[in-house]
Amino acid sequence: MLEDLKSLLGLPEEVDETLDRRLNLILSGTKSRLKSLLGGIEPPEELNYIILEVSVIRYNRIGSEGLSAHTVEGESQSFSTDDFSGYRDDIQDFLDRQQDASKGKVRFL
Repeated sequence: MLEDLKSLLGLPEEVDETLDRRLNLILSGTKSRLKSLLGGIEPPEELNYIILEVSVIRYNRIGSEGLSAHTVEGESQSFSTDDFSGYRDDIQDFLDRQQDASKGKVRFL
């Protein structure tokens, strides 16, 4: 997943060790947060895109943590307070499928 994140960020495959550590921390933190949102369920491979896309968001916000808005010479940027807000429906769909799969089915013959 680290190589995919580097590709999305436009970084070369070979970067210094410090950047690799930072990217791995971002991936790890994002995965942990998603796991929490899933109620402790380990995120399946089908949700890896959420981990990657939120990791890109978090990488791009380095140095701007805690800001909700920033304006410089007429250019304005707004930051969401919840990096996962755009993925809530996908997360809920996954949880709903998990709940449906765990329900027993009765079949009458």
